[in-house]
Amino acid sequence: MNELTHLDERGRARMVDVGDKSATDRQARAEAILTLAPDTLAAILSQKVPKGDVLAVARLAGILAAKETARLIPLCHSLPLSLVEVEIEAPEPPPEGCRLRILTRARARATTGVEMEALVAASAAALTVYDMCKAIDRGIVIGPLRLLEKTGGKSDFRAE
Repeated sequence: MNELTHLDERGRARMVDVGDKSATDRQARAEAILTLAPDTLAAILSQKVPKGDVLAVARLAGILAAKETARLIPLCHSLPLSLVEVEIEAPEPPPEGCRLRILTRARARATTGVEMEALVAASAAALTVYDMCKAIDRGIVIGPLRLLEKTGGKSDFRAE
């Protein structure tokens, strides 16, 4: 396992200095899965949720959240994002119950990765779906939330 770089010599949390690193093209993809009642999924897909177009609002929430990651997550660097994408799909037929799959992608030319931006986008989009649908379904389950891949920097990662 790698040495923890967010700790100083006394074990206190610190922001890592990435100022001497070269900027490279970075990209990350993440996903969040939501499990919901069949009637809830039908209401979302037919745009009959009283609060409005759930999928459109969730996409915008994910994009906005990615842009605010450094303000939400301690020790994250502000990054000049060149792209944030949020796609939401309902697999047909839904596997193991009714599900929505939120897929996000973040890209930047930077000195540190964009994994957190992709993950924050996916989680904010998922939370937005919950918020907009909680009046009709309090049993919505969010998760798993995971990193699918990252490229650029020292090492690449791809989930199995």
